[in-house]
Amino acid sequence: MRATHGFWLAGRQAAGETAFDVTSPWDGRVVGAVSVPTEAQVEEAVAAAYAVRDEFAATPAHVRAAALDHVSRRLAERTEEIARLISAENGKPMKWARGEVGRAVSVFRFASEEARRFNGGEAQRLDTDAGGQGRLAFTRRFPKGVVLGIAPFNFPLNLCAHKVAPAIAAGAPIVLKPAPATPLSALVLGELLAETELPAGSWSVLPVPNDRMPALVQDERLPVISFTGSEKVGYAIMDSVPRKHCTLELGGNGAAVVLADFASDEDLDRAANRIATFSNYQGGQSCISVQRVIADASVYDRLLPRIVAAVEAQVTGDPSDDATDVGPLVSEDAAQRVESWVNEAVEAGATLHTGGKRDGASYAPTVLTDVPADVTISCEEVFGPVLTVQKVNGEEEAFAAVNDSKYGLQAGVFTHDLQTAFRAHRALEVGGVVVGDVPSYRADQMPYGGAKQSGVGREGVRFAMEDYTYERVMVLTGLAL
Repeated sequence: MRATHGFWLAGRQAAGETAFDVTSPWDGRVVGAVSVPTEAQVEEAVAAAYAVRDEFAATPAHVRAAALDHVSRRLAERTEEIARLISAENGKPMKWARGEVGRAVSVFRFASEEARRFNGGEAQRLDTDAGGQGRLAFTRRFPKGVVLGIAPFNFPLNLCAHKVAPAIAAGAPIVLKPAPATPLSALVLGELLAETELPAGSWSVLPVPNDRMPALVQDERLPVISFTGSEKVGYAIMDSVPRKHCTLELGGNGAAVVLADFASDEDLDRAANRIATFSNYQGGQSCISVQRVIADASVYDRLLPRIVAAVEAQVTGDPSDDATDVGPLVSEDAAQRVESWVNEAVEAGATLHTGGKRDGASYAPTVLTDVPADVTISCEEVFGPVLTVQKVNGEEEAFAAVNDSKYGLQAGVFTHDLQTAFRAHRALEVGGVVVGDVPSYRADQMPYGGAKQSGVGREGVRFAMEDYTYERVMVLTGLAL
């Protein structure tokens, strides 16, 4: 009989009364069985986090920093093992799985550094008016309370890290709910946290099914919710708890703009290769993968065949093979959805240049042009290895095309002109503009989040810590300033 993975309840490993199988999207094999917390165990975890919140907020910075350092080191030591686990449960090719572990190593290291310098306090003289004579305001940040972190399947380790590490760094207890399709990476994270000296109750990892999530969302003892996932679910959460603080990292349909000055053969080769790689990495299952290419008419005819060739050069297949660039989607249902959207676009008049074929949970890297503006793939996040390419006349039309979307997560602008870069930064209705590259670049310490329907708030370790805390001012009176 195969072993069942326990979950982490208030810092200790526990088992429930039932379990579920985690299967590989590549070949359907069972990767592991995971124990499901009972309702009583979930209550115990939430109650423990709530009870320890004041103690944890007062934990010395060096204690929290040491724990975060420990997790960072242990992740690095176990990189290959954890990468293979990510690849098995998620279908992510090994080259990208190793990269994800490396990013999580950095997230915990950044959090350790921020724990040491965060909340140093800021003093403000109040005697700028006569009524404030002898008064000094001293401001510090304090946790808003227990954080409920809800993570998605596409980065099953690193997006859990982006919930857990900032919370610990800020002194906020956290209850983490990983995605049901990919809980194993989060449970390993719990294993490493259990090796630290963090207070009991300050963290839990609870692989509860999605239909039990609303009860956690509604629990008044969890005043902060950090959610990464779909637009529909994210805004439903926010609407259901309007008095809670919600950070929502939602969808996108990332655009890569190639402008007229990015015109040499070397330029276009670079743009095509970056676009091809980052429209298909993670099987296109990244909120900032390239979904739309918006090319100036002066470079379009030279760029399109380069993109098609670069997409066709992507190696598809077994995610455990180091040579594989593109693995399966997370499930066959996900691949069938992508297939239906592409078929809809082609039937409406779009031109299919390559791809357009499904094999189980795998979908071939696909390039479309002449896509009607009203088909689903033009309006929604495809979350698959599909790329649309359109021709525009000039910078103004290109930027308008980027903004012609309900989403606004990140955009990439291929240009050499600094003035153009600053105009893009001002004009584009997105959370991030990447100049000289695709929108898919994210450094884990930078502010990351969207505009419009792409979410609310920012991640990136320090920025998440600010989201999890609030300013509290203390006024000192009778001072000789």
